Amino acid sequence: MDKHRIEEGAELALDFLKRGGLLPCVVQNVADGDILMLAYVNQEAVDATIEKGMATFWSTSRNELWTKGETSGDFLKIVEILTDCDQDALIYKVTMQGDGACHTKHPETGRARKSCFYRRLDLSTKTLFH
Repeated sequence: MDKHRIEEGAELALDFLKRGGLLPCVVQNVADGDILMLAYVNQEAVDATIEKGMATFWSTSRNELWTKGETSGDFLKIVEILTDCDQDALIYKVTMQGDGACHTKHPETGRARKSCFYRRLDLSTKTLFH
């Protein structure tokens, strides 16, 4: 497909070849705009996401397909899927159905953290803080 059709057309033509079959996928909470996580998807994960209506990814550590929430109960219901101009990155806009999106737990509550991005870098000291 030519560049103009990819950038301006209405046809979904995700470019899985560019990065060895995987695309980065940012997950954003529609309720408040918070970024919840960054994961990767292949064609199978995108197809499963569309079919199930739940955020599904390719686990690069386990080398398998996984739908967020199947083991934790913390599902991410798809509201909207965006692709960038080159069709080589996605944003899943979701409604959270559970405690959080992160696999780590909040030390005080023991519940899943809302977002995987729970630490900030202090630019002057180059240390992380909560």
